[in-house]
Amino acid sequence: TFVRERPTARRHGIDRYAKSRWRSGQAILTAEAELQGHRAGQLIRELAETAAPAGVAERFKIPVGTPVWVRRRTTLVDDRPNQLADSYFELDVVNGTRIREDDTGPGGSYARLEESGFELDEITEEWSVRMPTGPESAALRLPAGTPVVDLFRTTFDTMGRPVEVMLAVIAGDMVQMSYRFKIPD
Repeated sequence: TFVRERPTARRHGIDRYAKSRWRSGQAILTAEAELQGHRAGQLIRELAETAAPAGVAERFKIPVGTPVWVRRRTTLVDDRPNQLADSYFELDVVNGTRIREDDTGPGGSYARLEESGFELDEITEEWSVRMPTGPESAALRLPAGTPVVDLFRTTFDTMGRPVEVMLAVIAGDMVQMSYRFKIPD
C-alpha cells in the first residue's frame, strides 16, 4: 500500500481571469501557479488551421467544419502534465496576431485579443467529469482509475461575440476549483 502525492493547483474561479494579471504581462496559469508556490509551463502540441468540431462550432455559432485556428497545448504544474488545453479562434480574430505563433507574448492570448480591439468582458465555463481515454491517460501520466475534468470555456467580448473557445482535459487528481462571487438578484 502506498499513498500518492496529490499536487493540486487550485483554480481560483473568477479571480484567475483578472484583467490586471494578463494586462501586466502574466499568463493566467503561470500567475495562478506562482501564487500557490508551484511552477507552471506549457508545451505546444499544434498550431494549425482546422475544421471546427461540433462543440466549438456550436459555441461560435458557425457551421461545423468551418475553418478555425487552434492552439493545442499541454500545460504542466511542477513538471507534471495537468491539462490538455485546446483553444480555438475564428480566423478573422487571429489573423495578423501572435496567437498564431508559439510564443503569444506577455499576457498571452487574452492580451493579444485586446490589442486587436476585442475588449474581453465575459466568460462561460462548463465542467464535466469522466474517465479518460487511453491517449489522455498517457499524455497526462494519470495513475489508474483517475478521472479527468472536461472544461469548455467560452470568452466573449463586450459586443457579446465569442472570441475564444477552449476545451481542456484536466487531470482529476490535480485540480480543485474555488469560486467566490456576489450573489445575483
